[in-house]
Amino acid sequence: MPTKPKLGQNFLHDPHAIQRIVAALGDCSRETVIEIGPGRGALTRVLAAHAAHVLAIELDDALIAHLRAEFSPDRVTVVHQDVLDFDFAAASVQAGHRLAVVGNLPYYITSPILLKLAENHSVLNRAVLMMQREVADRVAAEPGSRDYGLLSVTAQLYGPVEKLFTLPPGAFSPPPQVHSTVIRWRFAPRFSALGIDNADTFQAFLRQAFAQKRKTLANNLRAAGFSTPDTSRALAAAGIDPQIRAEALSLESFAAMWKILRGADLPSLQE
Repeated sequence: MPTKPKLGQNFLHDPHAIQRIVAALGDCSRETVIEIGPGRGALTRVLAAHAAHVLAIELDDALIAHLRAEFSPDRVTVVHQDVLDFDFAAASVQAGHRLAVVGNLPYYITSPILLKLAENHSVLNRAVLMMQREVADRVAAEPGSRDYGLLSVTAQLYGPVEKLFTLPPGAFSPPPQVHSTVIRWRFAPRFSALGIDNADTFQAFLRQAFAQKRKTLANNLRAAGFSTPDTSRALAAAGIDPQIRAEALSLESFAAMWKILRGADLPSLQE
């Protein structure tokens, strides 16, 4: 069956890797598992033997018929849809519990898929996801590392991320030009622990803080409309070096500064 490069299709065929991915989910014998991009069904076959039910979301018309012919609807429901349009909340209501997610994410839409999962965190329990190694490094990066940035803090706001293992191009057909890393993301939002009462406003603040990677945090905030005196006072009150870049700050430090600026009733942080 030919692949469609525009859909970013690189099908996993390493049986050991497939077993490790399913094992990383843990016990899913009583759960509905969402599989993003089942492709030719290599991972689906193993999932179907372990999960109570699998919802396999596939966009490629040519693969839909093949998947539906192979799998019994009692075990696997094949959904012909773009995952970015999928209703996770409705699927969770139907299943009667929060969902587990697994998938070999297409490289070209990895970040939008991660954001989609973050938006649906309340109906998700955990996700085991494969993606380009460089993206996984960014998602799991710690403050101060060269990979740490907006994607890191956004993902980690919704729960801890751990890198599990990395696969070479030869584990896929056709082989991609990059290595791929599997991560596990447990959904446990940190907003309450950080004292954040408005997720949208805080995330907008993070986007402002990371707007220009080479600029200091103070300069990025000034460019976003914060005055120099307000920015300086907030940095001092939060105990943050005025010359620091956003890439060096933890989520706790961002939250502290956001609360100070928000307490000043600044227009840039209004709902």
